Amino acid sequence: MTQWAFDNSLIRALPGMFTPWHAEAPKAPRLVLFNDALAERLGIPGRAAGEAQLADWYSGAAEVPGSEPAALAYAGHQFGQFNPAMGDGRALLLGEIVAPDGARFDLQFKGSGRTPYSRGGDGMSTLSAALREYLVSEAMAALGVPTTRSLAVVATGGGIWREQPHPAAVLTRVAASHLRIGSFEFAAADQGREGVERLADYALERHYPALLGAPNRPLALLEAVAEAQAQLIAKWMALGFVHGVMNTDNVTISGETIDYGPCAFLDTYSDLQVFSSIDAHGRYAYGQQPAVCRWNLYRLASALIEPIAAVNEADAEAARFVLEDWPIRYHDHWLREMRAKLGLATERGEDADLVRDLFQLLEGQQADFTMTFRALGAAFEHGFPVLAEQVLEPDKLRRWFASWQARLAEEPADPAARRAGMDRVNPLYIPRNHLLDDALTAAEAGDLASVTAMLAAVSAPFHPQAGLERFAAIPPLDAARHVTFCGT
Repeated sequence: MTQWAFDNSLIRALPGMFTPWHAEAPKAPRLVLFNDALAERLGIPGRAAGEAQLADWYSGAAEVPGSEPAALAYAGHQFGQFNPAMGDGRALLLGEIVAPDGARFDLQFKGSGRTPYSRGGDGMSTLSAALREYLVSEAMAALGVPTTRSLAVVATGGGIWREQPHPAAVLTRVAASHLRIGSFEFAAADQGREGVERLADYALERHYPALLGAPNRPLALLEAVAEAQAQLIAKWMALGFVHGVMNTDNVTISGETIDYGPCAFLDTYSDLQVFSSIDAHGRYAYGQQPAVCRWNLYRLASALIEPIAAVNEADAEAARFVLEDWPIRYHDHWLREMRAKLGLATERGEDADLVRDLFQLLEGQQADFTMTFRALGAAFEHGFPVLAEQVLEPDKLRRWFASWQARLAEEPADPAARRAGMDRVNPLYIPRNHLLDDALTAAEAGDLASVTAMLAAVSAPFHPQAGLERFAAIPPLDAARHVTFCGT
């Protein structure tokens, strides 16, 4: 049988950043979903071990061989307010798997019970929340977005109360690491400069080893994280993804998307769209995400600034330039993503205006974000009418459509090839909010058919699949506004 190749470097390298802990024993664990391809990628036991054994391993009923379970400590700015003592309130790091190719991945439980950081919570997760993260994170991976992954969902056999009773479950999450900006905030507040320096060196070795020889390693880390986050947010914006809770404890050093609680994809386009039930002032609205990311990077810089200046006081100014120039860095990545979505292979100075004009025209038009961009590809065959179908007032888009066609004419290409290229970046299937909610409700009632069908659709999001047409359906205009919750 495949062996568990654990090498738990964080436990060795970062004392004071975790508390050894164990999952609560489940009543009657049952395997609900298992990611066979991801298990193979990690080089860990798969279904040959048997579903009962997998259920025991991935619920905490049996110890995973070689694991050293621990709850991580971190701080965070939540909706702009600093909380110095947070940590894994319902998560548990099992350890780090070294894959056959040498890549290192964290395995982490989510929903495995109380920890020292639970702050009065029960540490549990509903089955629907576990399945939601599984579906959305795997969709993001298929869309080419850096993300944590989902390995398994196990129903515990118990129940929990979230305004109404729900079956409980444990999700096993896979990440390049679970280091976050909040980890650095905690180290700065709790351990001082030496702790931050130790954490920065560990983060570089884990994620950016080529920078270990940089003259100022903390500065190099800041710039690397700024670049990774610029790329990530550009991809979110290009896909209409709204994270919903961009607190600093949910911003990874690796540049992976983490924490799929109050997140959703845009249906009707709006720059002001908010999905989180607690985001009353729109801090984490779709259009705010780049600005919030930069704000979060300032918090990372604040934690790193003393170690940066200790190497060279002049580099404190260099850190400031990294943050001041971040909007330009982000804009370049965003425009690259948008050019691909519009079928543009070359760069022109007016391209940013072309994209902005489109979004301004879509505001208030009840235009579905995903299908509008898919329709642009179809326009090579069907012309303007296929785009007109997406909006309430088609005449408002005619001039823009003509400008786009003129821009395309500047770089002649075979229309079929251009459309194929656009269809490779403009998805047909996303985890549609109304369909996802219906699937999760059915799953908690014992019917997994819609969950498994949606998973098949979003795991291959760019090409039509027979029998899955309903997962490309947009919600009716009179549908209730979609709302998500932390821990949904």
